[in-house]
Amino acid sequence: MHYWKGLDAVPADMAPTVVTIGNFDGVHLGHCEVLDAAVTQAKARSAQSVAITFDPHPALVHRPESAPELIMGITDRIDTLASVGLDATLMIHYTLEFADQSAEEFVRSIIVEKLNAVAVVVGHDVRFGRGNSGDFGYMQELGAKYGFEVIGVEDVGDKRRLSSTWVREELAAGNVEAAAAILGRPHRMRGEVVHGHARGRELGFPTANLDPEATGIIPADGVYAGWVIDEAEVRWPAAISVGSNPTFDGVSRVVEAHVIDRPEEGVEDFDLYGQQIVVEFISHLRPMVAYRGIEALIEQMTEDVDQARAVLAAERH
Repeated sequence: MHYWKGLDAVPADMAPTVVTIGNFDGVHLGHCEVLDAAVTQAKARSAQSVAITFDPHPALVHRPESAPELIMGITDRIDTLASVGLDATLMIHYTLEFADQSAEEFVRSIIVEKLNAVAVVVGHDVRFGRGNSGDFGYMQELGAKYGFEVIGVEDVGDKRRLSSTWVREELAAGNVEAAAAILGRPHRMRGEVVHGHARGRELGFPTANLDPEATGIIPADGVYAGWVIDEAEVRWPAAISVGSNPTFDGVSRVVEAHVIDRPEEGVEDFDLYGQQIVVEFISHLRPMVAYRGIEALIEQMTEDVDQARAVLAAERH
């Protein structure tokens, strides 16, 4: 997939395209329905499928004090968009100046003139242009004016529409299994492994601590079964702790992953410090609680590791 970072990166002699538009935070199954339709329409027309998305999220520009947490960082958003079979993604730097374009100007200058669109695939709730003044009906009017077809995709979901908001709610409650069902894949965080207080190592459970600047929503405090994926793309089973370490009167929330059954040989070489890793959350095991004494904590951590091992072994099969 081509990744165009900014309008200037789009080829000047753009072949016909089928375009879709969205923030695509999480690239959940509802998004995938629209993206799949764009890919299918493009193939049927011998055109290129292109997704337009934005950075930063428009809410961070218009209302930073109440903007939602982002489910995933840009790297994971681009990787996931590529996985659905798109030919290209155009990442537009979102600013107040950009947002001040009229709905027609946005369509004419980018979708028509820049991307040479023959079709636009969007959900019926699409909004675009200054003050979100453009809607699905207006997109159809502009399509008739500028010569592209507008294809609407229905919402996905039985009792509730699949949405990024719903994913955030489930993660805030620690329901990583429910979040995965909406996303179509496990929720993940990505970041550098940094040095912590080394308490896990002292207790016999060394952990890879994620940098506080890691991307992806931190789920609710608790212990999870999941995977650590290192820079070599090796997947390691892990027991993941999220919280402030209440047994040690911690304050800041941290994400720590203990790799289960580390290799017996060359264990000193098993060093993730400084690596950019991915942490995937598969199952919530228990809430975070404070323990009276180190022995009780070690006993619980041993149980956590056993339970995580069992959960992940079952997932493999």
